[in-house]
Amino acid sequence: MKVVNLKQALLQAWKERWSDYQWAVNMRRFFPRGATWDILNLAEALLEQAMIGPSPNPLILSYLKYAISSQVSALPALQTNAAARCLGPLRGLHQSQLKMCLERLEKMLGSTKNRALIHIAKLEETCTRAAGSSSCPCPPPTDACPPSAASWSSVEQSLVKLGESLSSLSNSPLRSQADDCISLIKSIPTMLSVHSEQLNKTGFPTVHAVVLLEGTMNLTGETQPLVEQLMMVKRMQRIPSPLFVLEIWKACFVGLIESPEGTEELKWTAFTFLKIPQVLVKLKKYPQGDKDFTEDVNCAFEFLLKLTPLLDTADQRCNCNCMSLLLQECSKQGLLSEANMTNLIDKRMADREHAPHLKSAENANIQPNPRLILRAEPTVTNILKTMDADHSKSPEGLLGVLGHMLSGKSLDLLLAAAAATGKLKSFARKFIKLNEFTKHISGEGSKGASVRALLFDISFLMLCHVAQTYGSEVILSESSPAGEVPFFETWMLTCMPEEGKILNPDHPCFCPDSTKVESLVALLNNSSEMKLVQMKWHEACLSISAAILEILNAWENGVLTFESIQKITDNIKGKVCSMAVCAVAWLVAHVRMLGLDEREKSLQMIRQLATPLYGENTLQFYNERVVIMSSILEHMCADVLQQTATQIKFPSTGMDTIPYWNLLPPKKPIKEVLTSMFTKVLEKGWVDSRSIHIFDTLLHMGGVYWFCNNLVKELLKETRKEHTLRAVELLYAIFCLDMQQLTLTLLGHILPNLLTDSSKWHTLMDPPGKALAKLSVWCALSSYSSHNKGQASSRQKKRHREDIEDYISLFPLDDTQPSKLMRLLSSNEEDSNILSSPNRSMSTSLSASQLHTVSMRDPLNRVLANLFLLISSILGAKTAGTHTQFVQWFMEECVDCLEQGSRGSILQFMPFTMVSELVKVSTMSSPKIVLAITDLSLPLGRRVAAKAIAAL
Repeated sequence: MKVVNLKQALLQAWKERWSDYQWAVNMRRFFPRGATWDILNLAEALLEQAMIGPSPNPLILSYLKYAISSQVSALPALQTNAAARCLGPLRGLHQSQLKMCLERLEKMLGSTKNRALIHIAKLEETCTRAAGSSSCPCPPPTDACPPSAASWSSVEQSLVKLGESLSSLSNSPLRSQADDCISLIKSIPTMLSVHSEQLNKTGFPTVHAVVLLEGTMNLTGETQPLVEQLMMVKRMQRIPSPLFVLEIWKACFVGLIESPEGTEELKWTAFTFLKIPQVLVKLKKYPQGDKDFTEDVNCAFEFLLKLTPLLDTADQRCNCNCMSLLLQECSKQGLLSEANMTNLIDKRMADREHAPHLKSAENANIQPNPRLILRAEPTVTNILKTMDADHSKSPEGLLGVLGHMLSGKSLDLLLAAAAATGKLKSFARKFIKLNEFTKHISGEGSKGASVRALLFDISFLMLCHVAQTYGSEVILSESSPAGEVPFFETWMLTCMPEEGKILNPDHPCFCPDSTKVESLVALLNNSSEMKLVQMKWHEACLSISAAILEILNAWENGVLTFESIQKITDNIKGKVCSMAVCAVAWLVAHVRMLGLDEREKSLQMIRQLATPLYGENTLQFYNERVVIMSSILEHMCADVLQQTATQIKFPSTGMDTIPYWNLLPPKKPIKEVLTSMFTKVLEKGWVDSRSIHIFDTLLHMGGVYWFCNNLVKELLKETRKEHTLRAVELLYAIFCLDMQQLTLTLLGHILPNLLTDSSKWHTLMDPPGKALAKLSVWCALSSYSSHNKGQASSRQKKRHREDIEDYISLFPLDDTQPSKLMRLLSSNEEDSNILSSPNRSMSTSLSASQLHTVSMRDPLNRVLANLFLLISSILGAKTAGTHTQFVQWFMEECVDCLEQGSRGSILQFMPFTMVSELVKVSTMSSPKIVLAITDLSLPLGRRVAAKAIAAL
C-alpha cells in the first residue's frame, strides 16, 4: 500500500478498522522512526481526525491512547463520548498541549447540543445499571438503544483527578480555563433545572387569590394540597421565595381586615395565626437550593414591615399588635431565629409609636381575637382528651365542660382553632359519640334524665352548627364501618336543609313508626311540659316531622286553635332545642312543596318555634342553647324565606348574620354580573373575599361550561399585553373554585372548538391567544398534579355535576369511531411488553402515557390525550395560521413550567412523532426544549430525543 502522507494513513486505518496494535505496526512500516515523527505532528493529526463528526471518534482515540501507553510520543487525548477518555490523559501534559486540549474541550462542551447528548447518555447509563432492579421505571436496553459506551462515573472520577492535578499548574489562565471546562461538565446533569426568577415584579395576584380562597372557603382543608398548589404557582410564575412568602402574608392581613365580624373574622384569625405558619413549615421542607428558607421568611417580614398602613389597619381591626404575635408564632415553629424575631418586633414597636392611637379607651378591655385563638388551640387538645373519657362515670362533669364551651363566643373560637389545626373532624366524631351515648337509658332519676337530655341537646346543636359553618363533610365518617350509622349522620344526610340540597317531605325518614308518632303528638298536646325520664330523644327527633304534619293538618282543619299550637310549640322548644330544629327542618322542606296561598300556617309555626321560651322552668344553659338554635334556624330558613318573600325576625342572638348571603343584584342577568365583576377585579388587579363568593355563586347558578366559556371570552377581548397577563393570573385563581371541572371544560370543549373553527382563529392572536395558552397550561398542570394525588376540597366534592357532559360518551372506549383518539385508546389495551419495546414502530398516536400504561378511562387523561392529538394534527397540517401559533405558545409554556419531561408530566400524552414536528418551529429548535418535551425515563423517549437533537 502506497501512503502519500499521515492523513491518508489515518483514513486508511479508519476505513479498514485497524486495531491499535495493527495501526502501530503499519505506522512504523510507513514512516521510519526518528526526527520524522516530530515533524509529522502525529498528536495534532490524531486529535484533528478524532474530532471530525458529531462526537469524538473512539477508534482514532484508541490509536492516540496506544501511542501514549507505548511511549511513542507524549500525546494528548480526548475522551470517548465527549468527556471520559479526555480528562484522564490531560494530567501531566505540557502546557501548550494542555491549552490545545482545553480549547477543544471547551469548544465541544460550549455546544448545548453536545451537552444534551451527554445528558441523554448519562440517563441511558443510569437506567442500564438499574435494569435488573424492579424499582427502575425503564425497560432493559435493546440493540436499538445500546448502553452508553462511556461511563459517567469514569467522567466524575477523571474530574476529581484533573482537579487534583490543576493545583500544581502555574499558568493562571490555563487553570481558569480548565475550571470552566470542569464546571460545564458538572452542570450537565442539572442543565434543565436552571430557571430565572421574576425579579421585576412585586405583586402576585394569583398567590393572593389562592390564599384568600382557602381562608374564606376551605379553612378545614388539609395543609398539604394548599402547599402543593402554592408551590405549583411559585414554579409556574417563577416567584422569588421572599416575595412569595410576603404575598402570602399580605393576603392573610387583607382577608383579616375585610372579613365580616363574628364567625368569619374568627375563622380568618385562626387561618392567619395557626394554619399559615403550618403551611410555611411544610414549604420549608421543599428544596430551596443554596438558600436558607428562614432567611427568606425573615426577608419577607422585613418587606412586610414597610407596608405600615396595612399593618396599622390590621392592628386596629384586631385591637392588638398582630405582627408581634405572628412573629412569636413563627419563631415557635422554627421559621425565624430568636435574633431575627426580636429585631423585627422592635422595628414594628417603633413604627407603632408614630401611628395613630391603635387602642381606644372603649375597647381597651376587649380581649383581641388573635390572643384568644392562640389560647384556644391547646384548649381544643384538652377538650378532646376530656371527651375520650368514659361518659357514664361523670356525665355532670362533662356537662360543665360543655356549658363553658357554649358561653359567649367560646364555641366559635374553639371550632375555628380546631378547623385551622386539622382537629375539627376529630372534634365532630367525639360529639357524635357523645350523642350516641345518650341513647342508653338505665334506671335514671330526674337529675340523671336532665343531664342526659342536656348532653343530647348540646351535642346535637353543636354538630348542626359545625355542619352549617364548616360543611357537612366534616361530620361524616370516612367509611362507615359495619354496623349502625350514628343517628346524627342519618338525620343530617336525609333531613337537614343545606345549600343546594332539595329535601322531600314525604321521604321515609320523615315517616317513622305511627305508634311513636301518635304517642308524641299526645305528649305534646296534653302535657304541660315535656317529660324527661326514660325519653328516647333520637326517636323523638325522628318522629317530630310526622307529628308536626298531624298537628298542622289538625290546625288547618280547625281541630286545634292557635293557643293549642302555642302550647305545643312551647313544649317542643321548652326543654331541648334540638326537637325545634328537627321540626323546622321538616317545615322548610314542606313549605317548598306548597302553593302560595297554602304556606301561611307552616310559616307561622316556624315563627313560633324560632321564638325562645322565656320562663323559669327551663333546663340548664337554656339561653346559651337558644343562641345556637336561632343561628341554626336562620341558616335553615334563609332560602325558603327568600323564595316566599317572607320575613321572620329571629331573636338578637349576638351571633353574626349569615355572611356573604344574597350577594347577587336583583333583576340583573347573571352574564352581566359575571362580566362586570370580572372587569372590576381586572381593574383592581386582585380578587377580594366578596368577589370570590360572587364568582362561586355564579359558578353554581350558570354551570361549569357557561362560567368557563364566558370568562374565556372576556380574556380574548383584552388587547393590551399587561392586561392579558393580569387576567390570566386572576382567572387561574378564580378557576381554583373548581379547578378539575373547569379544566376539563377548558381543554375538552372550549380549546378544541377554538382550534378547529377557522372563523374563530382571529381571536387567538397575540396577546389574548398567548394568554389563553398560558392559562390552559397552568390549569392542565394544576389539575393533573392534584388529580394524581386524589386531592379535592370538600367545596368541590359537593358541587353538582349535572351540567358536565359524560366524557366516556364524548370519547367512547370502543373502536366504532376510526379517529386518532380511538387508535390511541385501543392501542392502550395492547401487551405492555410490546408497548415498552423501543423497536416498536411509532404510530402517529403513540405516546409515553401508553408506555406507562396510564388509564385512559379517566376523563382528565382522556381530554389531555385528545388535546395533544389535535395539537399534533395542527403541527403536521399543510396550512398554518394563528391556531398554529397558539399551539407553539402552548408548548413553550409547557416547557417553561416544567423542569423536565417526566412520567408525572402532562407532556407524556404528547405523541412521540410530534417531537420532529416541533423542532421545525424556530423557537422550539433547541436541545434544551427537546429534552424537556420528551420522556427521558423511557428508552424510546431517549432515542427520539437523541435523534431530534442530532438533526438540529
